[in-house]
Amino acid sequence: MYDHIGLKVRNLDASVRFYTAALAPLGYVLCSRDEGGAGFGPKGEPALWLYSHSGPDGAGTHIAFRAPDHAAIGKFHSAGVKAGGRDNGAAGPRSDYSPSYFAAFLTDPDGNNVEAVCT
Repeated sequence: MYDHIGLKVRNLDASVRFYTAALAPLGYVLCSRDEGGAGFGPKGEPALWLYSHSGPDGAGTHIAFRAPDHAAIGKFHSAGVKAGGRDNGAAGPRSDYSPSYFAAFLTDPDGNNVEAVCT
């Protein structure tokens, strides 16, 4: 559906640590990194871009990554918390979204709501 997404981050190193850990269970890797930004996605196909930004904070963004299964969602949540993210909803069913919706939510170092989901 989307080609790529860009997020502004205050601390690029902290954000790279968080996304490297949280996205590994979903099959995503750090594809590109320089002083001003970093790109994550399937190997060789970055689609999530982090841009170093020192301006005022934004309102926060919600981004959801498709996960292959429930186990990967649990690993996403655990790795993300260990890498500096904050729990925003442990892995589990979300029947209020749909009967088969299973997800976990983290808040990244910049206040963005990051989700892993499978249905």
